[in-house]
Amino acid sequence: MRDGKSEVAEIRGAVHLCIDMQNIFAPGGLWETPWMERVLPTIVTIVSRYEVRTVFSRFITPQHPEDRPGQWRSYFQRWEQATRNHLPASALDLVPALARHVPPARAIDKPAYSAFSNPALATSLIEKAIGTVVVTGAETDVCVLSTVLSAVDLGFRVVIVEDALCSSSDVGHDALMTMYRTRFHGQVDLVTAEELAEFWRE
Repeated sequence: MRDGKSEVAEIRGAVHLCIDMQNIFAPGGLWETPWMERVLPTIVTIVSRYEVRTVFSRFITPQHPEDRPGQWRSYFQRWEQATRNHLPASALDLVPALARHVPPARAIDKPAYSAFSNPALATSLIEKAIGTVVVTGAETDVCVLSTVLSAVDLGFRVVIVEDALCSSSDVGHDALMTMYRTRFHGQVDLVTAEELAEFWRE
């Protein structure tokens, strides 16, 4: 059993970065992530505790595939039903249980997997002298992964709340949890939601 309480340093001056908890990934959505509902109550609890320190990211698809460059164009040609020309606008909204927290929580839009593909996010965190990002959301092995690696590259300490992530792939989720534990020690910490409440003292 992991002795997390002896390994994780106190969390201060952090922002909670909640990735892509949108209707398109919710049950019945085009890109349904089957166990989003399982982690949503945990994420709601974290957001409620740290509302003013929460930033939600939203993955915004293009109006048309031709609006994106390179392989993104090919991607949205395959997923044309996910473009805004076909999707109902509400599909890209945050799920209602989280949307009600904005404001005081903030929401930012991004064109790609990483939340940092919107450069305003890094600028805002750096200007506010934020050194740590606490990450929750969807999907563990796609947008969360890309965001975590971007945050590491930018020099942020990353704290992943392991029971507040979801994926449509159990294999992908488990593989990423193993990778974070074995390959990013010192830059990425894994905690449970219960441990987060203990270690994050603001």
